[in-house]
Amino acid sequence: MLRLVSSIFFAQSASGTAEETADQAKRLIAEINIWKITQALIILLVAYLAILFLERVISWLSERVNREWRLGIKQSLPFFRTVVLTTSGITLLNLFVNLSRSNVLALTGTVAVALGFAFKDYASSVIAGLVGLFEVPYRVGDRIQIGEHYGEVTSYGLRGLRLQTPDDNIVTIPHNKIWTEAVSNANSGELEAQVVTNFYLAHQVDSQLVIKILYRVALTSKYTQLKLPVVVFLEEKPWGTLFRLKSYPMDARDEFDYQTDLIKRAKRVFAKYGIAYPRVSVAPSGEE
Repeated sequence: MLRLVSSIFFAQSASGTAEETADQAKRLIAEINIWKITQALIILLVAYLAILFLERVISWLSERVNREWRLGIKQSLPFFRTVVLTTSGITLLNLFVNLSRSNVLALTGTVAVALGFAFKDYASSVIAGLVGLFEVPYRVGDRIQIGEHYGEVTSYGLRGLRLQTPDDNIVTIPHNKIWTEAVSNANSGELEAQVVTNFYLAHQVDSQLVIKILYRVALTSKYTQLKLPVVVFLEEKPWGTLFRLKSYPMDARDEFDYQTDLIKRAKRVFAKYGIAYPRVSVAPSGEE
């Protein structure tokens, strides 16, 4: 008898819980009809076209203004994209959800649980992207390295960024890498980024002459930002002397053209003065 009463009690409780859940769903979800679905499709289409329009206009405008304004214009794209996505998302919620105070709390909890279990990595990337808008580890136009990938940030999306490598490959990296990977930023929103060019020469070269040549090569390059310092460092290696020329191009995107220009012009002067290179069977790797 006791078991029968307990079974009836639990069945009534379960039935009550199911009815409460159904009532909550009815209060939360607004009436859905063809007109609302049509409105939702129109909103999604307008949001997509707006983001596409913003990307085209900002990219076009950034390439036609003065160099010092280019990065500032490009870096505004993530903000405008976030505004469009947020506005369209809230509008869609207003169509299909009764956004009372209690319903908003219930919806927030439900979405948080769903994202936590089903879209954990995606949610982590989105949150990291929003955090990145305030902490700014990178912006559009910055030259960064994350893990083994180095290049220019060409796009800052909701989930990840796009990186254009020196080989013109496009690498998509999720924002949640900032939780676990070190981010090396060469210019941090500025046009200029220091470029280090290595020259490997023999021990017996005249160091003072080489330093003068490297200073002259850097200061006469059409790419050099003369307002920023030019510095030459020396390091003694078993195979010879490493000369490190540190200087800044006027535009960070000219990094590799700048290095090529410096090396080409320096080699021409080295040949004129008979400056010798190290005699080794294997070319030095990096700085070793």
